[in-house]
Amino acid sequence: MKQFICLLLLLSSSPLWAQSKYTVSGYVREKGSGELLIGVTIYQPGTSVSTTTNTYGFYSLTLPATTDSLTLVFGYVGYQSETRHLAWNRSQELNVSLQSQATLQEVEIVANRVERVSQSALMSKIEVPVSQIKNIPALLGEKDVLKVLQLMPGVQKGSEGNSGLYVRGGGPDQNLIILDDAPVYNASHLFGFFSLFNGDALKSVELTKGGFPARYGGRLSSVIDLNMKEGNKEELHGEGGIGLISSRLMLEGPLKKGVSSFLISGRRTYADVLARPFMDIDGKAGYYFYDLNTKVNYDFGRKDKLYLSGYFGQDRFFFKENDGGFDAEGGINWGNATATLRWNHLFSDRFFANASLIFSRYRFNIFADEEDAGYEYQLDYFSGIRDLGLKYDVDFIPNPQHAIRLGLMTTAHRFQPSALVVKDTQADHFKRKEKNVDGLESALYLEDTYKPFPELRLNAGLRLSHFAADKKSYLLPEPRLSAAYSLRPDLALKASYASMNQYVHLISNTGLGLPTDLWVPTTDRIAPQRSQQVALGLAKDFQNPDLALTLEGYYKKSDNIIGYKEGASFLLLDDPESAEEVDWQDNITSGQGWSYGVEFLLQKKVGRFTGWAGYTLSWTQLQFDSLNFGKKFYARYDRRHDISLVGVYQLSDKLTLSGTWVYGTGNAITMPIGSYTAMPNDPSLLKRGHSPFYSYSNISDYGERNGQRMAPYHRLDVGLQFHKKKRWGERTWELSFYNAYNRRNPFFYYLSSEFSPSEGARVNKLKQVSIFPIIPSVSYGFKF
Repeated sequence: MKQFICLLLLLSSSPLWAQSKYTVSGYVREKGSGELLIGVTIYQPGTSVSTTTNTYGFYSLTLPATTDSLTLVFGYVGYQSETRHLAWNRSQELNVSLQSQATLQEVEIVANRVERVSQSALMSKIEVPVSQIKNIPALLGEKDVLKVLQLMPGVQKGSEGNSGLYVRGGGPDQNLIILDDAPVYNASHLFGFFSLFNGDALKSVELTKGGFPARYGGRLSSVIDLNMKEGNKEELHGEGGIGLISSRLMLEGPLKKGVSSFLISGRRTYADVLARPFMDIDGKAGYYFYDLNTKVNYDFGRKDKLYLSGYFGQDRFFFKENDGGFDAEGGINWGNATATLRWNHLFSDRFFANASLIFSRYRFNIFADEEDAGYEYQLDYFSGIRDLGLKYDVDFIPNPQHAIRLGLMTTAHRFQPSALVVKDTQADHFKRKEKNVDGLESALYLEDTYKPFPELRLNAGLRLSHFAADKKSYLLPEPRLSAAYSLRPDLALKASYASMNQYVHLISNTGLGLPTDLWVPTTDRIAPQRSQQVALGLAKDFQNPDLALTLEGYYKKSDNIIGYKEGASFLLLDDPESAEEVDWQDNITSGQGWSYGVEFLLQKKVGRFTGWAGYTLSWTQLQFDSLNFGKKFYARYDRRHDISLVGVYQLSDKLTLSGTWVYGTGNAITMPIGSYTAMPNDPSLLKRGHSPFYSYSNISDYGERNGQRMAPYHRLDVGLQFHKKKRWGERTWELSFYNAYNRRNPFFYYLSSEFSPSEGARVNKLKQVSIFPIIPSVSYGFKF
């Protein structure tokens, strides 16, 4: 690795380059705060020459010394474009600050050029401005990044209100969710109804569904890359809000003006506090969750920058009871913690490197404690996963035709599928069972965004992944290729291929991404999940209005996907003795999956009216030898049709109107299609003196797995924001209506046995449960 870096440095500084080319490089920041901006487009007008800033706001552009001057334009969504004229007679550093349109008193909406979808080599990638996320109406007023991503084509939601993501037929465990380089393993609060990402602390959100660059790996279906703000380097600012179920506050400001800054953001629900006065003094129960995001950074100068960021959050459900001599308490806790230490170093004006030290942990706990007249019973159950990782990434940009990225990563996983402590003094019983599994995951990657001629752009790469655990190791290559060919300057034909491997697995009873789901490693018995995906599409940019249109078709084949066997559970609470003998691998079955479809997206990111329209036509099927008699069946979240319409309209500086409408084919479910009576196999069970039918059993016939469909799902959400400038900043009142026309969408079905007078017998009737009618909410927000 060191030899390769030295070779790149030698090439970038050789006389051959210096004689014919110059390089302009630097950082792009937000004016007034010093925040580095990701994905700013820098281009030379009238040519195809362009580049973008990386995750740390750095760009580099190397051009021939054929003219005496150079003009560059810097464009970014939501910011005023900047034009710079340079004397082109030497390599030079050019740092630029862009003015946010949101900070201007009078905003003139102009069509700034940003990186157009037709001019990017990548496909199946969606960026959603955080400012737009904050304007979209949400359940109980809680702005939710993951629920906004559910509104994108190719992304299905789970059940009603759930924040789980099912991308192109994949499950929740097949999404790589990254917060400042740290993986997040369970991204939900309140059993999946809210995600743990607080929009006040986020700078960027990017979703990749296919055509994955080689720098990403470890999951099959998607990458959700989130980056936190760095904090204002110039002055203290704050933002917060008070809602129906939670309040939040974010503070950012300089530690040393212009050099170092901090950010801290917190959020907490208070349902437990509000309910406390109404509870009996002898018994209490409650639930709450909290989030804490924090980040500090230090700028050592042009060449070195240091960042330290972290996330800490937890859900807690608890109960306590005191009745005479009987005391009992218990609950369920689960939470995430991440920390990332990053060091940027600029070796030269074409050679940028970042080193990251990463910590991530997810833990789930069930506990109960009872005491009664000297008798004591305790139960403590844990499961979780902990990561310690190291990454080193390099950006090398020798000329406008090449943008090379390479790097390596290694992660030490510690899996805890189960840890159980049971104490029963009455039975003189005490058991402690704990099993940890260690695994080492590593990867080496190289990718190049190459423009052999102006009409063709390629992103080609290779990732070599390795995993070792339980005396078994795997070494697997993952080739990647994305290509875009310009049919016209604003129209491109795109294609991609990606091979992916996944070495960590989530086993679930429900498919909802609940905290009871377990993370487990690849072993000698459980093979890594693998997928291959191809996609073909068109990308079109419109100048006026500023719209982007993508149409993509995809096909994905997955192997070694896993799930619980029929009747298996994550914990045998009723029989701790047997739980000690059961290996979680005995409860697992593996199979394969197929997903294919067509996606349409029309998106507008700039102007008074922004939003998108998305449509997905898709099929997802699974096949397990031990399920459904080995025959293929539709996945629970297979949806034939999925439509999302999202709009945000700034009526004036004081009023913003927003709305979403969604429609989806009902989930596939398994329900009884008939019933019959059966005589027991053992004749001794027939009771003497009774009818032979006394001991007969009523058996339900469920037919094929997921052979029925729930009713279609559709819903309208609307929101109004009232803004007002104050001497100290800005305040916003928001009124929103979730499910505005009160659609009774099914959450689940069940059969109820009822007497029918017309038939003179009891019959089964299908009943539907809906949980979210029209829900109004009001919240108060402020900035200073």
